[in-house]
Amino acid sequence: MNRFRAITILNLAVLLTAGCSIFQDFVYETDEAAVVLLPLTERPQLDPISRNYFILESPDQNVVGEPQIVFSRETDTFSDLAREYGLGYDELVEANPGIDPWLPGVNTPILLPTQYVLPDVPRQGIVLNIASKRLFYFPAVRAGEPVQVMTFPIGIGRVGWETPLGEAKVVSRATDPTWFVPLSVRQEHAESGDPLPAVVPPGPDNPLGRHVLKLDKPGYLLHGTNQPYGVGMRVSHGCVRLYPENIELLYSLVAIGEKVNIINEPFLAGWRNGELFFEAHRPLEDDAVSPEQHLRTIFDRFRNQSGAFAEQEEMDHAKAIASGSLGVPVRVLAGDAQEVFERARVVKNTVTIDPDAPTLVEVRELLEEVQDELAAPEVISSD
Repeated sequence: MNRFRAITILNLAVLLTAGCSIFQDFVYETDEAAVVLLPLTERPQLDPISRNYFILESPDQNVVGEPQIVFSRETDTFSDLAREYGLGYDELVEANPGIDPWLPGVNTPILLPTQYVLPDVPRQGIVLNIASKRLFYFPAVRAGEPVQVMTFPIGIGRVGWETPLGEAKVVSRATDPTWFVPLSVRQEHAESGDPLPAVVPPGPDNPLGRHVLKLDKPGYLLHGTNQPYGVGMRVSHGCVRLYPENIELLYSLVAIGEKVNIINEPFLAGWRNGELFFEAHRPLEDDAVSPEQHLRTIFDRFRNQSGAFAEQEEMDHAKAIASGSLGVPVRVLAGDAQEVFERARVVKNTVTIDPDAPTLVEVRELLEEVQDELAAPEVISSD
């Protein structure tokens, strides 16, 4: 049995979200007549869109990607689907209330929130939005070339170990880093009968993975992980975790001195093809700024920039979207988050079936053994 997969499913089991399913057939009005969309099961299954890479069609485009829907199979979990389609675990939980994230069932339609509003900050270097648990990387382009963006899900600091906000830069890089285990962590494990070495060398047991980008904020890193199913959740001691394949790509592109901007924006608004979109995430539980203040800030900013959110109806629609917090951009003037499913792309399920997937009984047997393993601290030597 794949132990890391078992660890993952066990940890996800305690994160089940209550609610009612929002999938159904849709009827919407046009100028001519009522149109009934095909049920999801009758729509053609297309190839998925790019997981991570987008080219902006125009300088004023703020929304990239498109929402997708995939039908789960018996052995699929949200963590499997998340990694396959370039998402984090929490993103799928937000987008699919009422669906069991570790046993969604056969032929359950899963909304993939693979459309993104770009943060309203300078499009330079690395932008980390801890509220959406996503990283956006804007590589430098020559004059006249279209803006490109890569986006990856991230794991961030848990409550009490918040990932710090503000501007930073990459000051060093490391491949196959060594983990120096803090004394407090060694003492804690020793007391529980699970002693740890003082130093963990490079290899499969190293929680930093194979690549590390060190920031000028002391003690904070962007790195890989040997437990990839924790990506997309609040599981670290402040550092930012990426899937191994994503940090490998980012590491190959980012040089020392690269700018990093860490923000906390649960609500984002942007334009695409003349339509205003609003994306809402559940604010972090320890956010010092209230949801109401976050909304006022974005309303004021866009009202001053473009006249958007000047009408009470627009603000009310955005507030309704914020209350649902699906984490996928919704057209504001539609006023109903159901519109996402009207335009969602139904795609093929490309998750590789794992023949060693643990059974539910096996997962339950691992309960006490592995429930804290996703929260390994990150410390490396100074370069």
